[in-house]
Amino acid sequence: MTCRGVRLLVPFVALLSIGCGASPEGAPSRQEQVARNGASVMPFDLERTTHRFTPDADGLVEQVVTDDRGDAGQIRLIREHLADEARRFRQGDYADPARIHGTDMPGLKELAAGAAGIRISYADLPDGAVVRFRTTDPALVDALHRWGAAQTSDHGEHADH
Repeated sequence: MTCRGVRLLVPFVALLSIGCGASPEGAPSRQEQVARNGASVMPFDLERTTHRFTPDADGLVEQVVTDDRGDAGQIRLIREHLADEARRFRQGDYADPARIHGTDMPGLKELAAGAAGIRISYADLPDGAVVRFRTTDPALVDALHRWGAAQTSDHGEHADH
């Protein structure tokens, strides 16, 4: 192959690798970027906590727990954050998940627009906190399930799969 042929082939191969989901060398993975974004929104330490997003028939259960049940500082931070998030979600404010995961996150727009149709409750857990999302609207149940699955995927090792 001539040098001219190689020069034409290299950009084409680079475009193919980017189009197939490969990260440019040195670029953070999706989970690394989410963790970085999350550190600016969530006050607790992702390395010392676990997220759980459990779909059910009428919505979603979100839990964040500390990995060390004796870590009172992380438990306090989890509870403060999730209590505040539950309040925001009731108002249709999903800005924090958008900052962490991006505005095109599955289910996000539907949840913000349909906030009046979702009952959201908060409760302490011995090792963290739980937010429950309940609705009778099948489209919102679907949005909650897609949103929870995207969070689980994006949080990678920081979430139960």
